[in-house]
Amino acid sequence: MDEILTLVDKYDNPIGSAGKIDIHQRGMLHRAFSIFIFDNKGNLLLQKRAATKYHSAGLWTNSCCGHPRIGETLDAAAQRRLSEEMGFDCPLIKVSSFIYHAILPNNLIEYEYDHIFIGRFDKEPKVNPDEISDYKWINSLKLQELINQAPKEYTVWFKEIISGLSHQDLEDWKRKLW
Repeated sequence: MDEILTLVDKYDNPIGSAGKIDIHQRGMLHRAFSIFIFDNKGNLLLQKRAATKYHSAGLWTNSCCGHPRIGETLDAAAQRRLSEEMGFDCPLIKVSSFIYHAILPNNLIEYEYDHIFIGRFDKEPKVNPDEISDYKWINSLKLQELINQAPKEYTVWFKEIISGLSHQDLEDWKRKLW
């Protein structure tokens, strides 16, 4: 069943709703979130999207991402998706937001007002195999280097977020969690 998502203007004000597939086919600006989970050593949890995902299948990306449903708050949606995808809950802190636009394979378009959340979790996730084919903890300070070595292995939104961050930004995020 196609989820109904919130369409927004460039200030994140709701202006309507539409089905998730339609939104990505027509390139409509909609609300989304990206979650970055760190462990007590400062490593970042990455996931590899399942091969069955309708876009960006098999690519590495941030710990979790998704869209709030109609009537669902960003905080509730982020917690829901984290549990659905990674099999755990933890406190989340919103740290920023941005708009991005990208053309994807299969004639799909990402045009999202993306809210970024961070959290801390010190155990191993229990990933949902329908959503995730693999995961790994990586040193967050080596992240840009890894992306530069194999850019086609990472999702477009993840690369966009990371390219806009400095090492100091990542360190500031981690400090907020301790």
